[in-house]
Amino acid sequence: MANAYNSMVPKLSAPLQLQHTKPSRNDESSSLLLSSESDVAKPLLPRSSEHGGIFLTTDDNALAKQIDQLHKPDARSVNVRPLFHLVEEIIRRATQTEGPSLGHRELDGRISLNGLEEVPELPLIVERISSEMTCKLLSGIDAHNTTLSVLNMLPHFSWEAKVVLTLAAFALTFGDFWLLAQIYSTNALARSMAMIKRLPMVMEHAGAYKNQFEITNNLIRAMLETTRCIVEFGELPTMYISDEDLEVKTAMSHFPIAVYWIVRSAVAAANQITTMSSKGVEYMSATAESWELSNWTHKLNTISDHLRKTLDNLYRLIEEKKQIDAYNLIKRIIYHTIHIDNMKVLKTLIYANDDVPPLYDGPAKRRVHLHVLRRKNVLLLVSGLDITHEELYILEQSYTESKLHAYEIVWIPVIDRSIQWTDSMEVQLENLKASMPWYSVHHPNLIGSAVIKFLRDDWHFSGKPILVVMDPQGKVLSPNAIHMMWIWQSQAFPFTSIRDEKYIFLYGGDDLEWIRKFTNEARVVARTLRVPLEMVYVGRSHNKELVRKVCAAITVEQLSHCWQDPTFVWYFWTRIESMIFSKIQLGKVHDHADIILQEIQRLHSHDKSHGGWAVLAKGSKIIVHGQGKLALLTLQEMDLWNEYALKEGFEEGYATHYKELHMREFPCHRIEFPSTVRIPNSMLCPECRRHMLKYNSFICCHEDPIAVAEASPAAAAAAAAAQYQPEF
Repeated sequence: MANAYNSMVPKLSAPLQLQHTKPSRNDESSSLLLSSESDVAKPLLPRSSEHGGIFLTTDDNALAKQIDQLHKPDARSVNVRPLFHLVEEIIRRATQTEGPSLGHRELDGRISLNGLEEVPELPLIVERISSEMTCKLLSGIDAHNTTLSVLNMLPHFSWEAKVVLTLAAFALTFGDFWLLAQIYSTNALARSMAMIKRLPMVMEHAGAYKNQFEITNNLIRAMLETTRCIVEFGELPTMYISDEDLEVKTAMSHFPIAVYWIVRSAVAAANQITTMSSKGVEYMSATAESWELSNWTHKLNTISDHLRKTLDNLYRLIEEKKQIDAYNLIKRIIYHTIHIDNMKVLKTLIYANDDVPPLYDGPAKRRVHLHVLRRKNVLLLVSGLDITHEELYILEQSYTESKLHAYEIVWIPVIDRSIQWTDSMEVQLENLKASMPWYSVHHPNLIGSAVIKFLRDDWHFSGKPILVVMDPQGKVLSPNAIHMMWIWQSQAFPFTSIRDEKYIFLYGGDDLEWIRKFTNEARVVARTLRVPLEMVYVGRSHNKELVRKVCAAITVEQLSHCWQDPTFVWYFWTRIESMIFSKIQLGKVHDHADIILQEIQRLHSHDKSHGGWAVLAKGSKIIVHGQGKLALLTLQEMDLWNEYALKEGFEEGYATHYKELHMREFPCHRIEFPSTVRIPNSMLCPECRRHMLKYNSFICCHEDPIAVAEASPAAAAAAAAAQYQPEF
């Protein structure tokens, strides 16, 4: 019979989600007494007005004042969250359509009765409210006066306690009725009780009143949601939110009318149950009464929507304040506290508990606890999921060396919390963890928002990997040692086959036509002057696909040496940039005596110009660092300097003529910095040693600027305007 009824009566929407308990704004206990009845108000005529975002009638405002006069809370209160959980559970289970009956199921694990023990007379209070509603209605007293009578019994309770106690009283009536409806067909005791309540007859005709049941269920949903909002306001943490805050005061000004309509709706819904039990289902709400219930549902939904929006704003504010406190605590622990080991610092950065290991051991393929890092030198590798194969390749080589010095690397994956986590991201994470020969944080959700703020604000992580060095006591030795690692890691720079007595042309760019002309002219010069000459192509720092194609052409046409592994090309340019960034960190970008820095700046500048370039060296000594056009022209005009070269040496002849051409043309330089790097306030030109002009520019991350410029004259003009030029 219960299943037959449930197939006709609409359910409340899905099992209600139970909220986690928050710290209460008040610590109230001891006995709570019910007051005697007072005079009740008469119904008021409606007029409309707008108040604080909620549409209220003039009579609503007058009624709110009347309800407020009945509200005289003292210092006593009760944590109503456990009782509210029970109310939700009763209503949810009373309308379930499948699964075992209530009598054979245990209470949800999230519901605790401990919070109810502080009010030993709670059952009596709830029973008296239930009796008050039932007796008043059966005596013919209207819902309005019954509502005021109930509220007059609860003057000393908080707003949230008033509504939760009233809903508990309604839930008893609602639960008693539908519990019998669910089990009376299989339980003899329940069947006898059901006969007294006319349940078999109610069930027989319930299908014809499906619409009225749905209207009542909608009202119950609105009651629960509005009550939930009021309960959450009572739980706002006072250390972050005060009753005097404007948003809180504005929202709480709606509590009297919200409480009134919740209680009145509970009275009306209880009336439905009482009517069915005492008179039969045929006496349920008529069309006019159903319309009235729908109107109350609309009122409650309007109020709860406004309260929910206010709560969402307050929760965001609370979270911001919590994040600031957590951020300041992280700084204090890391920079202003002395530790005997590194455990406190690591646990501050990586969420960990005793039950679930937070780290993944790559080689062992298992989860481990943070204590494996106790009193060890630790390198924290901070990056996103977009860390490249090239970066991991070089890091792995460095890790092999660091093992000799008792260093451990821990990868900290940082994800933008505003981006939804997807299955593809999960696969990418697992693949990265499996490929790393060191420890990894098991999941990005173990890195808190305050930690991410600290990584960005204090260690200046902005997307590109950083490597933080910590000693065994957790002291930060370097907030980012990755540039030094790129510089001193030398295994990826394979020039060992080139001997010191040989001349070397190191060249780059992506203009294949220039490369063909340059390498052919260089061979002619080397044969004519009978000098040992090697040429090595090192590509460009960007446009990997184009560099790959150029390398393929160089190999097929046997123009020169080039790296077949693109990792070496990446590493070459990464080291160049790292040397510049390291000088910036040390504040030595204006050192006129630093010849190496000037050569690195020239190389970086040539690479950003998108044209060819060539460095002539003898062994490790740089002779000429040349712009591509002038380097080619110098070789083509060998007839003008070959006699001098035969007399003074190849390097002298080439360098002298190049410098003569350079003085006529004096090409400009530009040095670009990615947004992930803190740039200096000023920088000297590597040629004229004057301060360079500083520009801001926008560069597309996936298009070749040359192609963009060719397609758009305006883009070409903008690119020209963005060039860094020396002051004159």
